[in-house]
Amino acid sequence: MSDAKPLQIAVPLLDWYDRHRRAMPWRVLPGEVADPYHVWLSEIMLQQTTVTAVGPYFERFLSLWPKVADLAGANLDDVLHGWQGLGYYARARNLHKCAIVVASEHDGVFPDKEEELLKLPGIGPYTAAAIAAIAFDRRATVVDGNVERVMARLFAVEDPLPGSKKALCELAISVTPDARFGDYAQATMDLGATICSPTKPICVICPLIDICQARGLGIEEELPIRTPKAERPTRRGVAFWIVAPDGSVLLRRRVESGLLGGMMEIPSTEWVPDGVWSTETAIKEAPVDADWQKINGLVRHTFTHFQLEITILAARVDEKGSLEGVWCPPGKFGDYALPTIMKKVVRLGVGFSA
Repeated sequence: MSDAKPLQIAVPLLDWYDRHRRAMPWRVLPGEVADPYHVWLSEIMLQQTTVTAVGPYFERFLSLWPKVADLAGANLDDVLHGWQGLGYYARARNLHKCAIVVASEHDGVFPDKEEELLKLPGIGPYTAAAIAAIAFDRRATVVDGNVERVMARLFAVEDPLPGSKKALCELAISVTPDARFGDYAQATMDLGATICSPTKPICVICPLIDICQARGLGIEEELPIRTPKAERPTRRGVAFWIVAPDGSVLLRRRVESGLLGGMMEIPSTEWVPDGVWSTETAIKEAPVDADWQKINGLVRHTFTHFQLEITILAARVDEKGSLEGVWCPPGKFGDYALPTIMKKVVRLGVGFSA
């Protein structure tokens, strides 16, 4: 493992951080105490997303729901609507669930220990460590992609990710100092985000250049090594664009579990791998009997683990009847929490409605 002592890393790194820390809406000034609600909210938003993208969302959420109790009392649809554009909507659902638990079972106060934080909805090891360290200055080692990269280079770890995650985490724990846990966590992440970047790290201004083993070996740009990702498979589905006499279009809510759970959608078939829906087969899945027409064009979207292709069948109905869902008037799609894939479906479908 590591021969480096915590202070060999912490002292120069914290000195650098004190001079070059990034300004962020959720980051307090030196000497101020972080609000756990702000830390939690920002960390959930930052998963799979950039700091630049999160800033406006964070400030909007705080303007709408200044305290965790306010968020707990919010309507889930409003939360999902506010989340639009951040993706990975399970985070928003768990955000709301977590707020309810903190407000109802913890009197609106976040637990200050990792083991208690881990019991809350949507909080995993990384987020629990981040809240404990940054909000409460508890001894906790925060390991995200930036920290993994810093550790891989500092100690010249040539085993590829994701297999080396455990070893990199152990290295990060071994060099965590005995004080300023929150500042140290943020300093390491800042270093990875600004200097020890994925490509072309700026080693000449790095505070840890003298002890970086990868730099000494001249392999800093090669690390961390990653196992090549498998090619994304393609799934296919059919969406049903149903137009009422007044021009409104049927929307329905997806089931709570699974991808895009709880989001609004244009009624659709399952997304099946390695197959193509024939029009005849798809019509059997339609919410209503109608004169279905295929809309020219194909909707494509990339998820983390697969590509999705959706064709659209459209029909007009004489009455709304008892169809399950809500009818969205023309021009009002922005009022609903539609995921990006469904916004693409809407853009193609509106031509039929015109």
